Amino acid sequence: MIAKTIRTCFPIAAAAVSDKAKDINKLNVFPVPDGDTGTNMSLTLASVVRELTALGADADMEAIAAAITHGSLMGARGNSGVITSQILRGAAEGLVGASEPATSADVAAALRNAVKVAFKAVRKPVEGTILTVLRDISTRADACAKARESVEDTLDAIVVEAYESVARTPDLLPVLKENGVVDSGAFGFAIFLENFVAAALGRSTVKVEDFQASFDVDSAREGALAQVKIEANDDWEGSEYRYCNEFLFKADAPFDEDECLKFLASMGDCELLVGAYPDYKIHVHSNTPNLVLEHMLQLGQVYEVFIHNMDMESAERTANIHADQDAAPAAPPKPLGFVAVAAGSGEAEILKSLGVDEIVSGGQTMNPSTADLLEAVSRVNAEAVIILPNNGNIRMAAEAAASACTDKRVAVVPTKTVPQAFSALFAVLPDSTLEDAVAAMTEAVAEVRDGEVTTAVRDSQASDGSPIHAGDVMGIIAGSIDVVGSDVQQVTLDCINKMQEEEEGDSLTILAGSDLSDEAFEELIAAIEEAQPDLEIDSHRGEQPLYPVIFSIE
Repeated sequence: MIAKTIRTCFPIAAAAVSDKAKDINKLNVFPVPDGDTGTNMSLTLASVVRELTALGADADMEAIAAAITHGSLMGARGNSGVITSQILRGAAEGLVGASEPATSADVAAALRNAVKVAFKAVRKPVEGTILTVLRDISTRADACAKARESVEDTLDAIVVEAYESVARTPDLLPVLKENGVVDSGAFGFAIFLENFVAAALGRSTVKVEDFQASFDVDSAREGALAQVKIEANDDWEGSEYRYCNEFLFKADAPFDEDECLKFLASMGDCELLVGAYPDYKIHVHSNTPNLVLEHMLQLGQVYEVFIHNMDMESAERTANIHADQDAAPAAPPKPLGFVAVAAGSGEAEILKSLGVDEIVSGGQTMNPSTADLLEAVSRVNAEAVIILPNNGNIRMAAEAAASACTDKRVAVVPTKTVPQAFSALFAVLPDSTLEDAVAAMTEAVAEVRDGEVTTAVRDSQASDGSPIHAGDVMGIIAGSIDVVGSDVQQVTLDCINKMQEEEEGDSLTILAGSDLSDEAFEELIAAIEEAQPDLEIDSHRGEQPLYPVIFSIE
């Protein structure tokens, strides 16, 4: 039950942080504009979502904790992301062995472990940051457990405490008060916690009724936001260290972690070394990132290296705030929006021209996660959103995203190809309701017959049992390998001729992949026009990988 709850609620909470990432970024003034706190936290959480999604359906809490630990460590970005990874690790490990169903004592124990792990990772904890909020909610959870409060009341109470603690951060950290903001990492953590709890309790908002009747999460959140008056700080001097250095490290042999931390401290500040032998995440602010890397290379291998210029990021933050202050008010949400998956830049451009609001990169060999789709949905300024997965392998993730979204109505039209999406979008009438649009698009998709041409990467067999050898060109019609040859043009022609013989269509939409040259594409179109003179052809560069040709006939 606990494992299932985490797997269901984590993507929802992660998407909420992603949705608010820009707002969180604007708060970021301490200890320096260290990248973008909201973006870094969002990327860290998204990495966890990918690990959780990859688990089997029967994964237990121990497997969940391992996925959270590994995913957050590998995906941690920036100071805020690394600390968040340790909070998640401590809380998840603290829930291994918890009772079913969980009690307030289990929640309190998990948070105590999160405090232990997170504070151990930071050599010089600073009051008024995410760590302060973590400690405060742990204390509140302990009080709830001592009073034998229900787990529901305990969860509600720690969300309220999180926002109240966020509101207190300017009183603990002068730089926050000087800039008129609350701590960005603390605020992002509170958003994650609120949305996780709301999803766990099956509601869109968290209300505290019995535990502390004078407060609810809305007033607590408003109290935190009341501390925020974001202004452009053109006089911000930043830190004496310019570069934020972060990278993954695989040790060749056990080493003295304390000595390594001392070395990192000698290079700058905000030093973090988290993980366990042999895999670690390292973060430090320094003016000499080359010396940091050279030292660690003596102890093992470094990879996924990110070096951010914090002076430039500070200037960008200030410029963005100026731009926001000068910008016109946001437009009201439109009734209906669209999210679509595309593998090629040409596909994406066409989908955009047909009214798609957000494109998610993905396809047959690169399936986007539920979190990726949820994030795209959150960016669409619409009351309802339709997702077009454009691949059978992505349909389940799209449906999971639709089910997980709580702040707008979301539906899926199960397109298997991009040409199907084209036809579906043409079928939408202006001012359609969500239900009418889904019905019209689904009907349009049913009228589309599609084909794909690609190259076999291993030996196999066609639908009629004939052999296929690696390197053969395959023509796939409605998911069935019906044509095999050695030439892309001929296989495409054979597929189209076969489909026309089975049922004559009027129009052909055809997309050239990234591996098909303009010259070869023009020759193919000319050959089709000669073979099928009555077929109206609409040709485009799709730039999709692996599939030189994708087409549909209607």
